[in-house]
Amino acid sequence: MATLQSLIAFAESAKRGNFAAAARELACTPSTLAKAVARLEAHFGVRLFHRTTRQVTLTDDGERLFAHCRRVLAELERLQEEASGTRLAPSGTLRIDMPVSLGRMVVLPLLARFMHAHPTVGIDARFTDLYVDLIKDGVDVAIRTGPLRDSSLIARRLGSQELLLFASPAYLERAGRPRSLADLRKHTAVLFRVPSSGRERPWNFRLRRRNVNVLPASQVKVDQGDALVQAAVQGMGIGQVPHYMVSAELRSGALVELLPALRPAPMPISAVMPSSRLIPQRVRALLELIEATPEAFPAPPPR
Repeated sequence: MATLQSLIAFAESAKRGNFAAAARELACTPSTLAKAVARLEAHFGVRLFHRTTRQVTLTDDGERLFAHCRRVLAELERLQEEASGTRLAPSGTLRIDMPVSLGRMVVLPLLARFMHAHPTVGIDARFTDLYVDLIKDGVDVAIRTGPLRDSSLIARRLGSQELLLFASPAYLERAGRPRSLADLRKHTAVLFRVPSSGRERPWNFRLRRRNVNVLPASQVKVDQGDALVQAAVQGMGIGQVPHYMVSAELRSGALVELLPALRPAPMPISAVMPSSRLIPQRVRALLELIEATPEAFPAPPPR
């Protein structure tokens, strides 16, 4: 029979990728945990993990069961909270990781409101464009953009971002306005250099239902999104960044969007948490604040 304890043992092992680490989290021995997982495999008649001496990885059957387990355990937590009739007040330190520009422009104002509502909760805000290991680095929640790379994490969608191509009126008066992707070859590009790789990020477009990447020749490269926007405002060339980074400049007329019909598909903005059996109340409080503040993640301008 598949017991709740065996499902918890399986889910924790899937999250940690290691029986020893999962056993420490559940305060049991690795052999006890491994036997619980083996009983679960025998019950379902499938192999749930590929095992090596150092780690365990999910099989296809294990991936499907893990997806169900996360939903079941999350619902169980919700039922326990409702049955208790009360919720614990948020406490401790909220450790949150976020991209630099999105964090500064969108998330930081939310954290200020969170701090006002929960003055006893500490905030450890980490701004980086690198992906961090939430479990290894002790992060409660990360704000991430684009498709999620790790299926073992819990994600909640907060909004979306769109990439906009833009230039200043002064630049367009001098160099002309591009009307097609082919026209971009005649223009000066301001490109973003990815800090983790040192490579320039190509421009992204959507043309005839296909994703198209363009890496133009460039005289100007920067490694900060804010600097890229300001370079474009100064007439140094054409740039592309998420919409929230240029909303003020577009409204003021300091920048003009180019080729709006070729914007790539929107990318999700998500709150990502370790797939633990208990999400800290401080994280729940932050997510509730975000849900109650729909204007926090501004919508892109119309095309």
